[in-house]
Amino acid sequence: MSALDLIQRAVTRFAALHRTEADLLRIQKADDVYMQAVDSGDFNVMSETNKALHMAIAHAANNPYFVGYYERLPGGGRPLLHLHFDFTVSSPTATKLGRDHADMIDAIARKHAVAAEKLAHEHTMLFQKRFLDYMRQNMTESMALL
Repeated sequence: MSALDLIQRAVTRFAALHRTEADLLRIQKADDVYMQAVDSGDFNVMSETNKALHMAIAHAANNPYFVGYYERLPGGGRPLLHLHFDFTVSSPTATKLGRDHADMIDAIARKHAVAAEKLAHEHTMLFQKRFLDYMRQNMTESMALL
């Protein structure tokens, strides 16, 4: 989770500094597609469209090294994303998904790098919390106490 947090903070900060209007349009379109997936409740599509949104942000950072690293990092964790979205959509106790990306995209639009980085960190921590909630609820219940 630390590597994801660091690279997500970096690409979001750089996106705020270097994004073009075309980048911003791609980011906003990717977020719209992600929100359609959230409305559908299909966690596989949510996972894919979430990655596409974050890749649009990474491309706006205009740093090929970061883009390549960021692209490889979530790929290995994709099964974790599916678990996260499945839990978030199907569990009555889970946090409701909403416009998780809106403030981050707004900071990128305003070219406010410090706020964008801070919001990217908070976004990663929200993912981590949701994933840990999933693990607590679904994995520890089936473990026998010694």
